[in-house]
Amino acid sequence: MRLLIVEDEKRLALSLAKGLTAEGYAVDVVHDGLEGLHRASEGAYDLVVLDIMLPGMNGYRVCGALRAAGHDVPILMLTAKDGEYDEAEGLDTGADDYLTKPFSYVVLVARIKALLRRRGRAGGSPVLVIGELRIDTAARRVFLGEAETTLTAKEFSVLEQLAVRAGEVVSKAQILEHVWDFAYDGDPNIIEVYISALRRKLGAPRIQTVRGAGYRLVAAS
Repeated sequence: MRLLIVEDEKRLALSLAKGLTAEGYAVDVVHDGLEGLHRASEGAYDLVVLDIMLPGMNGYRVCGALRAAGHDVPILMLTAKDGEYDEAEGLDTGADDYLTKPFSYVVLVARIKALLRRRGRAGGSPVLVIGELRIDTAARRVFLGEAETTLTAKEFSVLEQLAVRAGEVVSKAQILEHVWDFAYDGDPNIIEVYISALRRKLGAPRIQTVRGAGYRLVAAS
């Protein structure tokens, strides 16, 4: 797997590159947006780690330009900013995930591995089928029978975590780890709000509560 890091904080970029190389990845590093766009456009990378505040061209514009040109390489955006507006803007331009500085190296590696796994699944069948429920993970669309069910972005992400482990118990901690920022320190019971919304939209019997352990997605009988 070959990764591109586009980060103007040179010490951080080189530190990340050293660690990721030790993880077995081939890593290239550039320090400005224009060079990052040029390198990423060559299409030789499995994932791009992209800072937002860059000289030459900011990360939003780099990401938007790559998507406009048809490049589907997974993009993990980094920023020192914090706030839902920044996250929404990054994801709207086509980023696959978002990580706010400061972050731990372990968290970064976990996010990278998750994105690469998702890309691997997309390379096969991106559609998960659990009974009458069909989840298109590439198009982020959900169908009950022939009827499409509209979900919010967070609802879809929670459902996806249950669907990739259909029939298994998925804990709140696992859902938080994959759906919310690792730095999230709010009430983990927020997940119950999204589970309730999914049950209303998809039918309560499809999502079972396993007391003290988590939730299980099943084919409704």
